[in-house]
Amino acid sequence: MDKTKATLIIIISAIMDFLGILAIPVFLMVGCNIIDYITGLMASKYREEQISSYKGIRGITKKVCMWLLVLVGSFIDIIINYTAEYMGIGFKIPFIVATFVAVWIVVNEIISILENMIDIGVALPPFLMPIVRMIKKEIETVTENDGNKTE
Repeated sequence: MDKTKATLIIIISAIMDFLGILAIPVFLMVGCNIIDYITGLMASKYREEQISSYKGIRGITKKVCMWLLVLVGSFIDIIINYTAEYMGIGFKIPFIVATFVAVWIVVNEIISILENMIDIGVALPPFLMPIVRMIKKEIETVTENDGNKTE
């Protein structure tokens, strides 16, 4: 048991060391993906549409594509660092683009989880959905504003 525990700690530590700033959003994304899928299955009983294998596969495909979006964001981070190094510019950014993508996905997943819970009949605190939507809007505003700056 101790060997298994030590091995697991080493693996998680290595992943967190590699991901750096991206580690927490990625772990949150994993958790949110799983919770969203489960609550989506649970909520399907209360919706007009019934669950089918096609919808289940489509949901899993969407989750895989979310992971691919984070991977694309990390590719962008890598190419920025490579280009900066090649040009002799002395800076190195962590996984900034990938982190923004992952946080945006986490917020969308949280919204979906809350919507699933509403469909199931769970009473949500009235402030919860507005807070999550505000966070999503702030993320989108920050990234849009940074992308529209001219020098």
